[in-house]
Amino acid sequence: MGELPAGYQIPNVKVSKPHLSASAVVSRVIDGQDEILLGHRVSEMPSFPDFWTFPGGGISKVDKKIGVKYPDLLSEMGIDRIAAVALLRELVEEIGLTPDKNGKMISVSKEIRSLVCSDKNNWLKIIENRDVNIKSLETKVISERETPPFGPIRFKNRFFHVSLSENNVVPTFPPGRSEFDEFKWWKPEELLDSWERNEVRIPPPIVTLLKDLVSEISNTGSLHLACESLAKKRPSGYHRIEFAPLVECFPIKTQTLPPATHTNCYILGEEGGERIIIDPAARGLELEELRKKVSEIMNSGSNIIATIFTHKHPDHIGDMKEIMDIYDAPIWAAKETLDHLNIQENCKILTEGNEFKLRGLSGISVWSIIETPGHCPGHICINGESGIISGDNCVGVGTILVSSDEGDMREYIDGLERLEKMKPKMLFPGHGPLIANPMKLLNKYIKHRKNRTEKIIQAMNKNKTYLDDISQFVYMDTPNANMTLAHDQILSHLNSLIRENKIKKIEDQYYLK
Repeated sequence: MGELPAGYQIPNVKVSKPHLSASAVVSRVIDGQDEILLGHRVSEMPSFPDFWTFPGGGISKVDKKIGVKYPDLLSEMGIDRIAAVALLRELVEEIGLTPDKNGKMISVSKEIRSLVCSDKNNWLKIIENRDVNIKSLETKVISERETPPFGPIRFKNRFFHVSLSENNVVPTFPPGRSEFDEFKWWKPEELLDSWERNEVRIPPPIVTLLKDLVSEISNTGSLHLACESLAKKRPSGYHRIEFAPLVECFPIKTQTLPPATHTNCYILGEEGGERIIIDPAARGLELEELRKKVSEIMNSGSNIIATIFTHKHPDHIGDMKEIMDIYDAPIWAAKETLDHLNIQENCKILTEGNEFKLRGLSGISVWSIIETPGHCPGHICINGESGIISGDNCVGVGTILVSSDEGDMREYIDGLERLEKMKPKMLFPGHGPLIANPMKLLNKYIKHRKNRTEKIIQAMNKNKTYLDDISQFVYMDTPNANMTLAHDQILSHLNSLIRENKIKKIEDQYYLK
């Protein structure tokens, strides 16, 4: 990483292991039309706020305890039995449904639901007392999805199909707080169409599952048969990661700042249409994965019209010679990045306000360039209808370094404020998961950096004039901070204050003017 100070060694960080979880694809038939149930997540949720998702959650300790204590419970479900125990608990908690003795889904009693919602440990007693008919639960796993390796919290989720035989059963909110503020029944094809028009937001794993469902419904004629078909195939493993319509994320393992382990390469555009690849950072073994992805793109009938680099840091560039052997496309980037790459031919300099269009089978998408040079000279963002590809301005995991050597803290803050004024729907960062609540994160970043500047001024007012003393004072509230990185960030602030003529440096000491 080009922004790392001299002497800093990147620690070895392993990709986190996924937690097991379960979700319910609850379906019904109304007037001969198949519908599936999704909940709208409240705006205050830390992950996927304002997204439509299936009810579900992680497999808890009590679910595992039940599985161990009662090994014959749901034994016919094999490896899925404990996930099914968790699934039923989530159905009881989140939407208030449980099977009756014949397997039909009915509303659970308020007393039982309150017990589970108040303390998950009550679930064991409820099972033992047979207050719910768990043995009559009829469900099948129709797919598995695993969170990509770009964040510290990951899940391996089983999607279960749960069919409602009675249409008068309705989901209800739990006592107290809920992660949902609305339930809605959707026709699968209409939900997918709404997502493709940027009218609703859906988490990436559900997007690909929804596409599988719509495809199988087209082949079989009904949701029930589609789920039966998927249950036999049980699609898992590799799936495209679609953060939004026309925005696919392709994480590439890189030497980057922990806790991140990957850099997000992006593929813009529609399958079968014109595509652009952003930040293909592949080196070594990762080049083969990039080769497979490029083959997939080309086999879909697409044409890669350009490669864009958000900036010149090595965890975003990759092995250019090998990449250019994999596919041939013009390089688009800021002048500073092209100069760093020493590319003069088959290239295009990108500047503020430049627009490009991608033609697809269903229309044309328009994208524009935003110059945000604070993190790195020549750093750019790419703005589209779904949101902004933000590079290393802000990330979904970890923090951002503004190098004292080539970064500019004032320009970095200005860039964040520009993005904030644009009020993007989402941010697609250089590292980590998508940022679904960009205004909240941008405000947090801006406030954090400005607070650091204020603390530096406070330190000088207390006659702390040496870099080490200023750093110790400013990072007093962060005792576990890496002081090599801390010194460099404080130095970046100091350099900006000098350029703004607010402080002066005399030999190794800093003073207010």
